[in-house]
Amino acid sequence: MRARPVTDELEHLEDAEVYQRLQAAQKAMSLEILRDPATLARALDPTYRMRPHLKVISDALVGLRNGDYDRLMVFTPSQVGKSTTVAEWFPFWWLCHHGEDRVAVTSYSDDLAMRRGKAIRRYIAEHGHEYDLALLAGSAAAQDYDTTKGGGVRSVSIGSGLTGFDVNLLVVDDPHKDRADAESPRAREHVHDWWSSAALKRLQPDRNAVAVVQTRWHPDDFSGRRLEEEGRLEDGGRWKVIHLPAIANPSKFGPDPLGREDGEPLPHPKIPTRQRRKLIAWWDDVKKTSTVRDWHAMAQGDPQPAEGALVSRDLLRMIRDPGTTVEPQKIAVSIDPSGGGRDTAGIIGGFLGDDSRVWVTHDLSGPMSSAEWSSVACMLAHETNASVIFVEWNFGRDMCELAIRTSWEMLQREGMIPETVLMPLIDPVRAKQGKLLRAEPVAQQMVQDRVRLRGAFTDLENEWATWQPTDPDSPGRIDASCVLVYGLIPEANKGAIVHAPLPTAPRPTTPVQAASAYARRIGK
Repeated sequence: MRARPVTDELEHLEDAEVYQRLQAAQKAMSLEILRDPATLARALDPTYRMRPHLKVISDALVGLRNGDYDRLMVFTPSQVGKSTTVAEWFPFWWLCHHGEDRVAVTSYSDDLAMRRGKAIRRYIAEHGHEYDLALLAGSAAAQDYDTTKGGGVRSVSIGSGLTGFDVNLLVVDDPHKDRADAESPRAREHVHDWWSSAALKRLQPDRNAVAVVQTRWHPDDFSGRRLEEEGRLEDGGRWKVIHLPAIANPSKFGPDPLGREDGEPLPHPKIPTRQRRKLIAWWDDVKKTSTVRDWHAMAQGDPQPAEGALVSRDLLRMIRDPGTTVEPQKIAVSIDPSGGGRDTAGIIGGFLGDDSRVWVTHDLSGPMSSAEWSSVACMLAHETNASVIFVEWNFGRDMCELAIRTSWEMLQREGMIPETVLMPLIDPVRAKQGKLLRAEPVAQQMVQDRVRLRGAFTDLENEWATWQPTDPDSPGRIDASCVLVYGLIPEANKGAIVHAPLPTAPRPTTPVQAASAYARRIGK
């Protein structure tokens, strides 16, 4: 046989070297793709949109796999990619690292659990060969299948199907079907019993991890009970919690995982992160089209109790009245300054009508510094032609007066308020010291139909309908509305509390009143 020319040998060696380098690059790329579940999803699925909140969730899942903690909860609004990331891509990513492990994906229904199981099986079939992961021959059931390395996936509803199945990774995806299910004591106990009697008993000692994603429907739902019993990681407990509300509120929930300030919107997979205005508009629309409780549960991850508050939601709906014609006798703005452990200032506008009722017309409360809330209150007083600004006597009376006077003068210098306009009287209101003693008489004024709302006030109503006498502090909107009522109806702050029948819901009675009510709503 004739020997090949030296040039052919060199060419052959060069090709081999190029091939080796390509192989090494491909291996390095595969390892880079396997860095975290979101990176894997982004590389393999062109429809997966990486967003900052998904990166935070993905990093937390890496911590779960690394053993930094063994329990993880993720709370976000619906439709922002959390379930796809946690209940589909994460189990596949886990099996790419631990093909011998057994993964259980559970949900409130077999259908939802099976949908997650089918997605994981599809990822294994389409992409598993790149990571030495394959389905065992003859193992094709959507609900239960094995890998060639001895691992497997089982997808079942909560309360069934884990008997005889060892679990290294348990994913709990929406343990409660809806609000009605979560508010049923019997249904909640069913879920709690399953966790204690079935789920925990299947976890293995060599490697076990639990990831939970759910809508927080009730304080004693699945996650609520687990946190009560075992606590949060940062408090010395067991559970790592990633709480990403639609609208950030670190002053209430603590440091935001994305570093957002109060009022900042959560990213959305279908809206570019840089389009902040569009994100705010989206979440505003979600809020407007949700009930108060649904908004706080589904969007904010902040379930509110249905009972025990001073004022019921039915009563608050009944005292909404956008249409009745009333002549203001005294227009006022009330302020509960930010401070005392919170950063939210209460700023409420309203008037005493010729019907002897207090009418709430504005709620501009929010997280603000003293310079901000005093300016907002001054502008509201100017725009509504208020004759008085009520401030709470009990908290920083002198500081409040100074802040208001300073802001009024500044706004006049800047031309926001004409110099010819006199500043309203600043009237300190001495409210009762105890939170219950302060709020209960005002709640009674609502029962007696002496307080009405000029339309719907989502946040104000939510605070009234969820605050309970056992809470250590009362929110700024409640305190500011109490100050407004006490300022306009001083007798509400003294005397006995009498129980009276609920008011009849006011409604426009003529076409003219109905048209007027509609005009006011769209104008607002």
